[in-house]
Amino acid sequence: MSTWQHLRDLKLSQYRDAAGGWGKVSHRADAARLRTDREMTIPVRSTQKGETATKAAGELERLSRNYQYIHSECGLIRTTLQSLAADLEGPQRKLRQALEDAETFKFTVNGDGSVTYPPPVSKDGTPTPVPSGAHIPGKRSAEPLMPWAPGVGGGTARVGAPVPSLPGVGEGGGNPNKAMAEDIAERIAAAVREAGEIDARYASALRKLKAPAGLDVTDDMLIDAAEDMRAVRKAVAGHLDAKKIPRGKSPAENRKWWDSLTDEQRDEYATLFPAEIGALDGLPSEVRDTSNRIVLAETRAQLMQDYERLGPEPPQYIDGGDPAAATVNPAWQQWQRAGGARVRDMLKGMNDIQARLDASGVPGPNGKPGLPQAYLLGFDTKGLGHAVIANGNPDTADNTAVYVPGTGARLANAGGDIKRMTDTWQEAHAQAPDKTTSTITWIGYDAPQNILTDSPSPSYAHDSAPKLNTFLEGLQTARSGSHVCASASHTTVIAHSYGTTVVGAASKEHHIAAHDIVVAGSPGMLVGDASDLGVSSKHVWSEAARDDPVPYIGRQFLGGEKWGVQHYHGVPYNAGYITTIPSDEAFGGHRMDVDTSGHSGYWDEGSMSLKNQARVVVGQYDLVKEEK
Repeated sequence: MSTWQHLRDLKLSQYRDAAGGWGKVSHRADAARLRTDREMTIPVRSTQKGETATKAAGELERLSRNYQYIHSECGLIRTTLQSLAADLEGPQRKLRQALEDAETFKFTVNGDGSVTYPPPVSKDGTPTPVPSGAHIPGKRSAEPLMPWAPGVGGGTARVGAPVPSLPGVGEGGGNPNKAMAEDIAERIAAAVREAGEIDARYASALRKLKAPAGLDVTDDMLIDAAEDMRAVRKAVAGHLDAKKIPRGKSPAENRKWWDSLTDEQRDEYATLFPAEIGALDGLPSEVRDTSNRIVLAETRAQLMQDYERLGPEPPQYIDGGDPAAATVNPAWQQWQRAGGARVRDMLKGMNDIQARLDASGVPGPNGKPGLPQAYLLGFDTKGLGHAVIANGNPDTADNTAVYVPGTGARLANAGGDIKRMTDTWQEAHAQAPDKTTSTITWIGYDAPQNILTDSPSPSYAHDSAPKLNTFLEGLQTARSGSHVCASASHTTVIAHSYGTTVVGAASKEHHIAAHDIVVAGSPGMLVGDASDLGVSSKHVWSEAARDDPVPYIGRQFLGGEKWGVQHYHGVPYNAGYITTIPSDEAFGGHRMDVDTSGHSGYWDEGSMSLKNQARVVVGQYDLVKEEK
């Protein structure tokens, strides 16, 4: 801000109007992305075939990415301008107060910010009173002054000279207007300095908010967008406080905070803090999806650049033609130390997520219908990485299924877990085509990674149980705006392997927000009876393949105790506390028929194992085939 005149005449309403305009562009871009995805891309993929249709779908995907980029960048411009106007209010108000004081004293504010003041006495020698309400440095209120020594004239106060105490009182003379004028001059200069510092800070952020010409949103542009976000956060720290975003609160509290914001504030938080907003259980799925897509796109672009810089993974061993003499390749060791494996694994998971986002509407095999719109309800790369991907909107679905994977679950392995839920959606849709269904892959916890050293411990389950409960409650909150019982939507929790142990721990910790619990290949749920899971034993369903070793191996580590009768080849021989797992008849739940083998075949296409799960998901209990 170059002069005090510029600051005085600045119309902050113009900044706010401009911010509103950019906000409209941002909002419309997001709405256009949704329309492009749902009303154009999905119909093209699901109804058209051939090279032309494939090309058209590709062009629509590019258009969708462009809209997402416009939404994010224009949202940052809106927030920057809005915050700039708010921050400039302070120095402008201070300036105007100083100018009003100068006018009250009949001082003259010069073009350079100096202040000219008159003599303290009138021509007839009468005291010149200080006008009522005027500001006098060092005095509590305005009050008349005694006449000053004759011959003391006026002058001009400039910034930089020390402001003296009021002369005359006990000193025998002087002009009190000098101190007042110097104070006003300093306040004018301070306001201009403050405005200049604000202007420079925001100018730096605004200069970054630009994009090159072209039709493609490149990785470089996405990386630059992430840098833009950080720059804007720094600039607007006083306007939009990240500390106000709930942390560690219940879904109902998260939703209450969100509902308390204006539409403009919601847009600002969602575009400036997408990772934080995308992680809030209880918020609408549309909001979380939009925010998390921004985080995914920018993180993926950065990691792809990092991976290119690291170069391809070198061979792990140098054998010199003799395998027996193989030694570890130093280049491979260096690649590992530089984080190559982590970047590679994270990218693998992100590519699988993006592939699912891009597959909405793509017909399934053997004439199956196209998948519904995908929603990214959670994403981060902390630790081993986490992701939550929904097929269909759970906020509006008649039936919702949440899948909790087991040992080995992490971002890098997301592809297999995502496929299990797309297959479950296809089967559920086939069972109840007149109902809307959403199936969710919840990689939202830190799963054990080693079946021998990690899986026997229940600590992973106990640590993860609160996260699962919060997510399930959040689904119901997102539907209703406040926490209600699971009847708001027919909700089924499907768990595999160690994921069943997490569900058991969640049920022990808190009433689980679900109608039904389906477990497959369970090593134990830390409870001895199906009735201990909080959904009644009639709504507990188990699958265990005869050649799946996990239920037998896990029993002693993760099973639950109950009073019962022990059997040997069907013959009772002892009464006492026994250890049970869901596949035991003594556990008390439904034992569904399984026609698959091994620990990972429960979602094989066309299998009775998968059909049974889908029938529970859509509430067709009478069609479930149980073990004889």
